[in-house]
Amino acid sequence: MSNDILIFGEVRGGALKKVTRELIEAARRVSKDTGGAVDAALVGAGAEAAAKGIADYGLRKITVFEGDALASYSTEGYAAALAGLVKESSPSYVLLGATAMGRDLAPRVAARVDGVMFSDCVDIRMEGAACVVRRPVYSGKVYVELARRGERTAFVTIRPNNVPPAAPTGGSTPIEKRGPAAAREAIRALVREIIPLEGGRPDITEADVIVSGGRAMKEKANFKILEDLADALGAAVGASRAAVDAGFAPAAVQVGQTGKIVNPKLYIACGISGAIQHLAGMRTSKVIVAINKDPNAPIFERATYGVVGDLFEIVPMLTEEIKKALA
Repeated sequence: MSNDILIFGEVRGGALKKVTRELIEAARRVSKDTGGAVDAALVGAGAEAAAKGIADYGLRKITVFEGDALASYSTEGYAAALAGLVKESSPSYVLLGATAMGRDLAPRVAARVDGVMFSDCVDIRMEGAACVVRRPVYSGKVYVELARRGERTAFVTIRPNNVPPAAPTGGSTPIEKRGPAAAREAIRALVREIIPLEGGRPDITEADVIVSGGRAMKEKANFKILEDLADALGAAVGASRAAVDAGFAPAAVQVGQTGKIVNPKLYIACGISGAIQHLAGMRTSKVIVAINKDPNAPIFERATYGVVGDLFEIVPMLTEEIKKALA
């Protein structure tokens, strides 16, 4: 087995997801100590065009898989393509984003090639000859470090926004195009449609800034003031479980133990008390701003900055001031 590293570049809507550049940076850190080469694999519609966006990042080779059987995401079709490439090239490590697609795909490919799986990691590094990954447990209260035993290929999914994105290094990486590894008839389940969130805002799992609302928003219509603030900041809109259960926001934007785990640079919590289940989903945010009328709300214990007051007065004022500053 080589010391090479294979990156899975996730393509969504014909564009490469930001986490791919973060994976390239993580791979560079490992390859610096192992001396292995870094390759990338992209699968699905628009993969070849998306690959050109990382052709100057110092990769050895980029392999793209396109075809009718890969026009939309399917676990079987994508897994067959990636597993075939892993068997052919025998990399020591395969890195994927801990996204909805990555979490579904990684363990299935690992099972096909008899690899070992490390899920939902926040860091990867070399300690001597051992590759060590770090991942949170117990809702982020504790971190554990794990290392591969033996020589089996290690599959590692890395949470977005934990590793800084790589910068281009120049040059031009060759792109090899291949067809599907599985016939369309052999694929039993296909994703027919992906419905984007309203407003064209970024995915909350990859967003640098998130504006979230809780039960104190009172009704669905009031989320408009959070959307205005989010649009001014180029941010995503999130919600607590209480807000989702009350019908104020869709389940797709729920942040917390039973929702999405997020790690933005800035998290603005509006009318969120800070129950432990919600903190489990956003406690690793770089900066947390809490806006709440209750000065004793638990969210203030985790907040970098806290504002005690009526969110219906504070949020619109904040939005106006941000618009003025950006203008």
